Amino acid sequence: MECSKCGACCVAPDISSLRKPLGERCPHLKDDNLCAIYDDRPAVCRSYAADWLCERISAPTLTERVRNYLAVFQL
Repeated sequence: MECSKCGACCVAPDISSLRKPLGERCPHLKDDNLCAIYDDRPAVCRSYAADWLCERISAPTLTERVRNYLAVFQL
């Protein structure tokens, strides 16, 4: 599956290596939902790959995608 660049993975999960809490927008996520530090992003971000979850949380807005993501994990 190819990444749709929806931004949900940069908002919903916590990213401890960036001190980014659960549900908060990564400070490196630009307005176009692309990463400002893509070439230097942490290993956890590099290892993430689009999968079934991306399809399951699909929605028109980033807010809805994040809500769907968190609901999948009952967070």
